[in-house]
Amino acid sequence: MYTDTDRCLRAARAKDARFDGWFFIAVVTTRIYCRPSCPVVGPKPENMRFYPSAAAAQQAGFRACKRCRPDAVPGSPQWNERADLVARAMRLIADGVVDREGVPGLAARLGYSTRQIERQLLAELGAGPRALARAQRAQTARLLIETSGLPMADIAFAAGFASIRAFNETVREVFALSPTELRQRARRQPGPAVPGALTLRLPFRAPLCPDNLFGHLAATAVPGVEEWRDGAYRRTLRLPYGPGVVALAPRPDHIACQLSLADLRDLSGAISRCRRLLDLDADPAAVDDLLRADPQLEPLVDKAPGRRVPGSADAEEFAVRAVLGQQVSTAAARTLAARLVTAHGDPVADPGGGLTHLFPTAGALAGLDPEALAMPRTRRATLTGLVDALAEGRVALGVGSDWDEARAGLTALPGLGPWTVEVIAMRGLGDPDAFLPTDLGVRKAAAGLGLPATPGALTRASARWRPWRAYAVQYLWANDGGHAINRLPA
Repeated sequence: MYTDTDRCLRAARAKDARFDGWFFIAVVTTRIYCRPSCPVVGPKPENMRFYPSAAAAQQAGFRACKRCRPDAVPGSPQWNERADLVARAMRLIADGVVDREGVPGLAARLGYSTRQIERQLLAELGAGPRALARAQRAQTARLLIETSGLPMADIAFAAGFASIRAFNETVREVFALSPTELRQRARRQPGPAVPGALTLRLPFRAPLCPDNLFGHLAATAVPGVEEWRDGAYRRTLRLPYGPGVVALAPRPDHIACQLSLADLRDLSGAISRCRRLLDLDADPAAVDDLLRADPQLEPLVDKAPGRRVPGSADAEEFAVRAVLGQQVSTAAARTLAARLVTAHGDPVADPGGGLTHLFPTAGALAGLDPEALAMPRTRRATLTGLVDALAEGRVALGVGSDWDEARAGLTALPGLGPWTVEVIAMRGLGDPDAFLPTDLGVRKAAAGLGLPATPGALTRASARWRPWRAYAVQYLWANDGGHAINRLPA
């Protein structure tokens, strides 16, 4: 979008928050870059430059506006909508892969050369993977500076910087303030210096309907791994450097996030997973406008706009849970998953809470004795076939996975039908166009709205909802207002 100067100018003049994260406005006279909705008086058009990423603006020598804080906007919705190389790379960078494995590690995960990755990111985002990762490190550092009482040296390494000098230089360059000055300017007093305990605000594009989002997560929560407590959804996280526990609670203009991490280097990756879990980088205006154009969906959209697709913190975990939930009730699926967790999950400490384990990895479940599972023989074979394929790498469900390849790999496994494959694509991989025409709730809602109820006819009718069919599923499910997944827990 940043190449469409007229459109960018209109968004800037309107202070339209819907475009925050889509592009950034840099002012050549002040050397400052802003989000489109920045409340300050706008500069002359001839003094404005438009960039596709904060990293590109920083690389061009601009520093972040202290008023609108453009580094803190929700991420571009493109990276959740698309499945091409650039989108996959951006999801991996957000997950911290460049900080942990470098650009060669990023390229290896994507199956391309480092030169190809650099070229494509530069062409579309105006910055290479190192610059994009640097911008993310700066934002992580700012979060820690402003929301914790940790020493600056600890913050530097937790944010992913190789040295304190690089940390100081980057913060000064990006924010035009020293780390100490940033902390002094913070509106809220930093919390106690407890390693790993952080309270954050996760932004989103309004509107956001929390009912089905948190209702779904709470209704399907696996005991020991997830719980609803004190108005927040809580769960354990398996992160690269150690375990974590997160509590997420809806607020009118943000998601309140409380993170306890064994290692602060996992902060950026944990935030990325929480944002994917709650679909916080979605563009609800674009989704709802398209779905509202269908007269049969319009009443559902108008009743509760801004529905998100409940995601997952770990796609492999969700795939296992999807198989456990085949042809059984939600309660039965939770019971089966809880038994696996107790027997094979890694224990974690959660003082004052009810979380006890991390969900077991595919590797931990690969040696599972099928006879120990209280499931029909065919479903036991499906589960063991899935965990073996995941453990051996024959099916890849990581953050940067190719959605089409993942679908093909899952479909080739015995016992995984279209419903299971599509629900994994929708909630595990985050494909916004995944669709469930065979789902009983979808078909029942479709029939009630006068839509075709047979899978084939419903699939053909759903073509007008593309590329947002996963969101259409949420609105169709919401037609059953009495179901627990559609209610925000008390």
